Amino acid sequence: MFAPSLTGLGDRAHLGGPQTNLSTHIQFVVGIMEHWDLRDTVLVGHSYGGFVVAGVADRVPERIAHLVFLDALLPRDGESCMDLEGSEQLRAMAVEDGWLVLLPETPGVPSPPSRGHPLGTLEEKLHFSMPLEQQPFSRTYVKAGQPPQPPPDEPQGNFWNAANRVKPDPAWRYFELPGGHAMHREQPETVAGLLLDLVRAE
Repeated sequence: MFAPSLTGLGDRAHLGGPQTNLSTHIQFVVGIMEHWDLRDTVLVGHSYGGFVVAGVADRVPERIAHLVFLDALLPRDGESCMDLEGSEQLRAMAVEDGWLVLLPETPGVPSPPSRGHPLGTLEEKLHFSMPLEQQPFSRTYVKAGQPPQPPPDEPQGNFWNAANRVKPDPAWRYFELPGGHAMHREQPETVAGLLLDLVRAE
């Protein structure tokens, strides 16, 4: 199992800079898969990581057996995180050096030492060679049950929008887990069990 920290984040925060963008993160993960010759991979992305795994899956679909979005952003062709989250809101969270965005804390979840996120990763648009649904690997979306889904006549938010997009599509498997957005920290055993079940199903 590989759980790498992306450039400019976590224990690799010191490697980030104004040049760090979405392509940096995509190429980093592709490089790991190629270096270790990983194949039949179950590739998992959480939150912003949905953009990263979607880009990786488009680059090296032959190495992937199953693609999992764990309460993650689900981009369409030509979209960036800024398009989904709102550029004014994100830019307002930029810290003094101008290339880092200080992301909000998740209630009840310990914050990492650095919550700064390279702005370039949020600005760059993602382009696909073909829709994810037409790629040969299988796909799963796992939605956090909290906060609950708003009524249909109210704004759904990015993660429920993603859930609404995939639920009726036979090209996707869909699961909901109790708990909040940080499900992998709040209930790691449940999430790990679900991922192992997906591995066994391949």
